[in-house]
Amino acid sequence: MINCIIVDDEEHAIEVIQLYLKSVVAIQIIATFTSPIDALNFLSNNKVDLIFLDIHMPEISGIEFIQTMNDKEVQVILTTAYKDFATDGFDLEVVDYLVKPIPLHRFLQSINKVQKNINTKKGNAHVSQQHEDYFMVKTEAKGKMLKINIAEIDFVEGMKNYIAFHHNGIRTLALLTMKDVEERLPKAKFIRVQKSFIVALDKITSIDGNRIILKGISAEILIGETYRKDFLDMMKQKLLL
Repeated sequence: MINCIIVDDEEHAIEVIQLYLKSVVAIQIIATFTSPIDALNFLSNNKVDLIFLDIHMPEISGIEFIQTMNDKEVQVILTTAYKDFATDGFDLEVVDYLVKPIPLHRFLQSINKVQKNINTKKGNAHVSQQHEDYFMVKTEAKGKMLKINIAEIDFVEGMKNYIAFHHNGIRTLALLTMKDVEERLPKAKFIRVQKSFIVALDKITSIDGNRIILKGISAEILIGETYRKDFLDMMKQKLLL
């Protein structure tokens, strides 16, 4: 599933994109914003694959928004009533530039580009992760780094400015964000189940309603509403009927 947000200071423009996306099952709208500042704050703590971004906004422009973003891997489709900024947009490597009112066929062409780009990146990431079995993290102790074996991770917990790796019966704090960890862990072995938790799939022993029970872990982890569909879809692939 491709997670997207819509950023436009006009509610009507947001509603048009929402309507178009109802026919695109592979894309899920997780948030909409009329304020680009609020959208930037959201991006700092949430994994987003695609942004529909207006250019002319009162706080900062769409071009300035892209230049401010920390995550350069996010796909961006610019939307505007003006053609003047197309060159600036493509200089920033956006996926497409849609002029309002946006025809449906042009919108769908942009979606096809996004899906091809993301599928290519996933393929490249799979190749790069095939042989990675550990990584090093900076801990809360100054100057100290610790090796984390990926196979030993039970789950990852977000704790404000820190991340807690629960692994091999211990807990290690690291100066990272949930998005940093989610992008680094192999997608075939880990899944984010709520804003503050990523779990190892092979450590799951059972699912009881909205609760996940992990092997050797007394604490139960609840499935967040935003992540519920993706998690259950993955579990259904393993369901023996």
